[in-house]
Amino acid sequence: MSYQVLARKWRPKTFKELVGQEHVVRALSNALEQQRLHHAYLFTGTRGVGKTTLARILAKSLNCQNGITANPCGVCSACTEIDKGRFVDLLEVDAASNTKVDQMRELLENAQYAPTVARFKVFIIDEVHMLSTSSFNAMLKTLEEPPAHVKFILATTDPQKMPVTVLSRCLQFNLRQMPVASITEHLQAVLAKENIQADQNALQLIARAASGSMRDALSLLDQAIAYGAGAVHDAEVRAMLGAIDQSYLFNLLAALSSKNGAELLRIAEGMEERSLSFDAALAELALLLHQVALAQTVPEAIPPDLPERAQLIELAGRFPAEDIQLYYQIALLGRRDLGLAPDEYAGFTMCLLRMLAFTNTEPSERPTAPSPGSRPSLDAASPIHSNSAPPAPVTDVAQPAHKDRLDQSPVSHLQISGEKTGEAAPPVFDGNWRGLVDQLKLGGMARMLAQNCELSDFDGQRMRLAVPQDQRHLLDNIYQEKLRAALKEHFGNQLHVQIEAGASEAVNTPAQQIGRERAERQAQAETAIRNDPFVRDLMDSFGATIIPSSIKPIQQ
Repeated sequence: MSYQVLARKWRPKTFKELVGQEHVVRALSNALEQQRLHHAYLFTGTRGVGKTTLARILAKSLNCQNGITANPCGVCSACTEIDKGRFVDLLEVDAASNTKVDQMRELLENAQYAPTVARFKVFIIDEVHMLSTSSFNAMLKTLEEPPAHVKFILATTDPQKMPVTVLSRCLQFNLRQMPVASITEHLQAVLAKENIQADQNALQLIARAASGSMRDALSLLDQAIAYGAGAVHDAEVRAMLGAIDQSYLFNLLAALSSKNGAELLRIAEGMEERSLSFDAALAELALLLHQVALAQTVPEAIPPDLPERAQLIELAGRFPAEDIQLYYQIALLGRRDLGLAPDEYAGFTMCLLRMLAFTNTEPSERPTAPSPGSRPSLDAASPIHSNSAPPAPVTDVAQPAHKDRLDQSPVSHLQISGEKTGEAAPPVFDGNWRGLVDQLKLGGMARMLAQNCELSDFDGQRMRLAVPQDQRHLLDNIYQEKLRAALKEHFGNQLHVQIEAGASEAVNTPAQQIGRERAERQAQAETAIRNDPFVRDLMDSFGATIIPSSIKPIQQ
């Protein structure tokens, strides 16, 4: 017996077997059970999502010998003949090859005759948007007043090209592209029935490459089985699809986190030696960055059984969230502009170098002197309370005057003195929470939590921290314990630290201070550009305009 491809062998024959189109199945099932039948149905959606399959199942539901039902028996002569594609009262027409008005008139004349053996005569017109204007005009009268024994089922990938007069006479259902998880689950079920071994990662690669089409996924699965000599393995599927080995991408991000430009270029050269597609590499890199961003903000969104979960969580702790967002944008734009680069290698490496150039300075590398927006020093006799006056607005001060102010202004300290003779004095804390965060031995999400805390109260023995409402997702027990441990290591184990959700109007966290300073530097940079004589000449002479998003202040 000749081999039957998986896409045909496992084509759904009932509504229950249809994957990923529950919204359409529910509407059609209810209509069939209640006998609320329309004379014309229109199924829209991209290729391979089940338009024609759904049309054939609907035809069986209408003509099953057990009656009109949402669950056709599949064994009567009508059901079996429809499955085999030779039912006399089911006419399937490919509009792409039957566009002439004469052919449409012939089909519509056939519609006037009663069905030969069935309850309804069903016309399935695929890619209906390809019909000519004259053919659509010929259809209108029949669609408006069809014979009672006729049902039209139209399918198209481009409903925008259909006349509104035809659309208004049809009951329209939009079939969705199938999510990767649904395709992967279905491929696993098919392979289980076929007794074929497969790697989970390999199936996810195939599902992703199918771009929402189950038919494409099954065709790729057929190809993968042949390529792997009866098995579906990750390495072989990557080679077949030209997909990028994930280790390259993880190594690239590791090199970025350590700011190692030489290692970035070495990895890129290795990819070029293997003739890997840099367009695919940027696409995969953007997808990986998306997963890292999810791991930073919503860790529970990363499936527990994902093989790379531990690596994603580890990477999420290496980068500030704003860096990941910037890298993602650079990868997308780099892929778009890859065709304009001198060659793909140059375009890809330029993206990597751009990511490296815009990598934020680590907090440990910032000067520890109080910066604009930080809390002022407080008197040792009075503890810090949440109703303290906000800091004064930041103003530009010349460097020498700023230095003198720092040197001459007395610093009040909050000291924690030991009660036992000979006990080492704990470190001095002047109330500058941002400066303290820079000194703590923290990394990843625990540092992000510290940077989004506001110091509400501190009396030497107890410290109370508040997190703004919009950052409550950072109040994970693991991150809190890491922050408490770092503070106790800094001040001594007797310190009691309370971390809680604060008011939504908190404005003095280190992260907010950094944001205000960055905005101030951005505004100064934009003002400098606008006031530059050369730029003004360009604007006056050639009508040039300034794109603010293209201006980046020099990191100090």
